[in-house]
Amino acid sequence: MNVSRLGGPTLSLFRIVIGLLFTLHGLSSVFGLFGGNPMTGKAVPLGTWPGWWAALIQLICGALVLAGLFTRPAALLASGSMAYAYFVVHQPDDLLPLRNGGELAALFCWSFLLVAALGSGPWALDALLFKRRADASAPSMAEPSPVNA
Repeated sequence: MNVSRLGGPTLSLFRIVIGLLFTLHGLSSVFGLFGGNPMTGKAVPLGTWPGWWAALIQLICGALVLAGLFTRPAALLASGSMAYAYFVVHQPDDLLPLRNGGELAALFCWSFLLVAALGSGPWALDALLFKRRADASAPSMAEPSPVNA
């Protein structure tokens, strides 16, 4: 079995699952869906710093990463927001994630950093858009260009 051919689809599936989970966190905090914010069970009040803004980043960046659109910048912003969440919210309680409740923040941070570094994979809107741009700018081999003699 040729394992190297599984790299692209595996990366795409990883990106899709991480994006979906992050989007669900954003939906629960912004709109109060799926049981609401884990702390209150309700939607975070509009404009509240940093909770509402973090939830908005989760919703927008999660959806972009899920779709594979502007994947690298969205994943980098999501990774940074989770690093902020870990060091500002969780780390002051204790250094280790298992003791300070920061496992999800740490996992999302490193997962999004991986997606930002490796890209979206073949099953993404980015791949379609860049392929179309490349196809439009490359000269067609079917129609040879005229030669002036």
